[in-house]
Amino acid sequence: MSSTLRAVRALILLAGFQLLSLVLLGVLAAVDWAAVHAPSSVTGKVWLVSVVLAVPVIRGMFMLRLPKLEEPPGVPLTEEAEPRLWAVVRELAAAAGTRAPDGIILTADVNASVMEHPRLGGLLPGRRSLHIGLPLLTGLSEAQFRSVLAHEYGHYVGGDTRLGPVVARGRRQIQRTIAHFHEKADKKVARERAAQEKKSARRVAKGKKAKEIDTTGAGATYRAMAKIYTWYGTFFLRASLSTGRAQEFAADRNAARLAGRDATASALREIPVLANAYDFYLDRYATLGLDARTMPPHGAFFGGFGDMLGARELQLAEMRAELPEPERSPYDSHPPIAERVHAVESLPDDGRADDGRGAALDILADARAAAAALEPAVLAEELLGFRRAADWADVLRSGMTARLGDLDTPLHRALAVYTKSAPTLPALLKVIDEGHLWQLARRLPLSDEAAAAQGRAFREFVRPSLEGLVHTWVISELSKQGLLDWEFSWSESATVVLPGGDPEAAGEALAAAVAAALADHPDTAPLRALLPPVPAGAGTDTDIESV
Repeated sequence: MSSTLRAVRALILLAGFQLLSLVLLGVLAAVDWAAVHAPSSVTGKVWLVSVVLAVPVIRGMFMLRLPKLEEPPGVPLTEEAEPRLWAVVRELAAAAGTRAPDGIILTADVNASVMEHPRLGGLLPGRRSLHIGLPLLTGLSEAQFRSVLAHEYGHYVGGDTRLGPVVARGRRQIQRTIAHFHEKADKKVARERAAQEKKSARRVAKGKKAKEIDTTGAGATYRAMAKIYTWYGTFFLRASLSTGRAQEFAADRNAARLAGRDATASALREIPVLANAYDFYLDRYATLGLDARTMPPHGAFFGGFGDMLGARELQLAEMRAELPEPERSPYDSHPPIAERVHAVESLPDDGRADDGRGAALDILADARAAAAALEPAVLAEELLGFRRAADWADVLRSGMTARLGDLDTPLHRALAVYTKSAPTLPALLKVIDEGHLWQLARRLPLSDEAAAAQGRAFREFVRPSLEGLVHTWVISELSKQGLLDWEFSWSESATVVLPGGDPEAAGEALAAAVAAALADHPDTAPLRALLPPVPAGAGTDTDIESV
């Protein structure tokens, strides 16, 4: 479908909303006219309901202002600062036969997108901008990045960016009108419920039986109006988003034509892998120190992503081999990535191998400087005021110390209830020594099967969970005393370095001590030997709950 036909369809869909509104207003007017011959009390009520129903309809019809297009937060990249990037951007624009963007913005997303500020409601072109995510540049090869750019230019060629505001306005009008009717219905239900509860309270005060609250019919008129618009909204979304999915396939073909089939297919495979890896990086690395109000060194918040990707290459290779399971929905604006990959890979071989041609990040003049400049542009002011760590090991140490210092596990809560005092590790060891461990374990969150078990079966059910909880508690206690350290790694999870020389032997000793304390015939001596001395009287003032 040509851009002209799609523009006509977008306008027809938008006009359909206005036509539906006019029809509903006509129906309301007809009901008002028919009510003229009814008793005056009925006429007044009908007119009042008509006015209340007509207000959101009229408001939706006259919400004519196009949604404002706002550039995403990021760092503008000028041609003077990034000549090679701009050369690539202009080269591909010329090959695509479209106008190059007027500005480039570096963002913090695993994404690339284009935007256009059209004139005359999308009929005339306007200023264009290209948004490139630094994490995307970090993980793609130059050939893959060229394919991504060519895909975005496919949206320019197809006129997709000019029609976007028209479709967005229609969606907004429908959504706001539906929301208004639902809001009115909810208020009507709330008023009806309050009135019935008040009457019921008066009946109870008189010694009568309270009536059941029933608000089934309240707000029915509003919900009926909402259903009408919901029906049209469903049709509108299906029609407009089906066009969006076709646009994505067309843009993929444009990318394959300009950058090569293999590079385009590999880029499509890579992007979901990078998205998952980036979420993992933000959670496990970049934000690790926030509990301790500690940030990575300047430029490392985004810059460290490449270090993690390089260290976990084998894991990423396994992820690339499997495409995400397609999730089919008529309301998705993009086709499933698996379908897009298969569509591209089914194209004829064009003889252009995905040879990589270097890392996309090397296109930037100074990637580290770009990562540093991105931080104040996208991060919250509060984060920028946190302490800057000396290195990633410092981030890990600070973050884990803060997290362990605020430790609150189910075992902590169960012990507090059981002893009716503050949960401490000495108090837990006292409970174990007195033979009350398994009574305490009954207060942990348990599966139905575990809760029904008795004797040895119950102990075997809960012992693995208890071992993990006690192990973490011991680590927390050692951390509070400054008796352990952490070993940072990009390729694996962080490991704790326990006191006692050989980390592996110390870890085995701790595991053995925990197992001994939780055995059927418990022995807490090995565990106590690993812990710092307990001040006299600490952890002994407990009031064991009777069982």
